[in-house]
Amino acid sequence: RPALPAGYEVAELAGPISAAGLWGFGPGWTAAPPQCAALADPAPTDAGARGLSASGPGGTVYVVVGSAKPDVTALADQCGQWTMDFAHTSGTANLVEAPHIDGAQTVAMTVATRTVVESGTQTRGQANTAQAYLDGHVAVVTLVTEPGSAHPPLDGGYVADLLGKTVAAVRG
Repeated sequence: RPALPAGYEVAELAGPISAAGLWGFGPGWTAAPPQCAALADPAPTDAGARGLSASGPGGTVYVVVGSAKPDVTALADQCGQWTMDFAHTSGTANLVEAPHIDGAQTVAMTVATRTVVESGTQTRGQANTAQAYLDGHVAVVTLVTEPGSAHPPLDGGYVADLLGKTVAAVRG
């Protein structure tokens, strides 16, 4: 909690928790190519996943830790860019440079989403997610922002910094 932004409203999260769900995709979403779905939902059945959300003027931050053992190296080679769809929401994910954390496999991505409602109005969203796989766990930090918001988003380095602090907390 102390690493979350000051003045943000904090709430607890309990799993299973999917990065895709945090980005705005409901159950039943699809990814193309399909193997990239594991990057958007690294612990799909972990009812023991726990985390926090913090919302404020710079966006909504999610920090989640769950059980996972995927090999992200192969996925990173296959999933430099992929798309996702769910009902009226679509998105494009792009892998970006991941933070280095000793003893952990890391992956990071940006996701741009678009939701079209019945009247044809479009809502756009942006998410930055970084994940670290270590000791049978995955730590996920996501920052969701709204392009065009009157408030500037949290600094881009915030997600990487918080991921490092989360991994340190997991390791004790």
